[in-house]
Amino acid sequence: MEAAMDILEVGKKLVDLCRQEKNVEAVKTLFSPEAVSLEAQAGPEMPAEMKGRDAIVGKNEWWVKNNEVHQVNIKGPFPHGDRFAVFFEYDFTAKAGPMTGKRTHFEEVGLYTVKNGKVVREEFFYKM
Repeated sequence: MEAAMDILEVGKKLVDLCRQEKNVEAVKTLFSPEAVSLEAQAGPEMPAEMKGRDAIVGKNEWWVKNNEVHQVNIKGPFPHGDRFAVFFEYDFTAKAGPMTGKRTHFEEVGLYTVKNGKVVREEFFYKM
């Protein structure tokens, strides 16, 4: 099992980058090339499960391109063993898709698994 400090440091870096709205950079620098991302549900624009850092970067680039973020509130990381959790709260307006022009408040919890100092799995929990 990874040392707790390694997990906490990865979590702190991820949270710091996400607070700066640098989610793409967070994935590029902190995720394993073989990382897996699991959303609570699939959407019309992408599947619930994405495999590989490049696919996860693409998902994050899609988010940035298709949403105007007004405010982000992030709490964490909360470490536990080889994982850490982060609470995300977004206030955003969609620029594309069925929610175009609608301002939305959205909350989710991200659970990240770390091995060898890199995120190997992210899972998101939310209700729609």
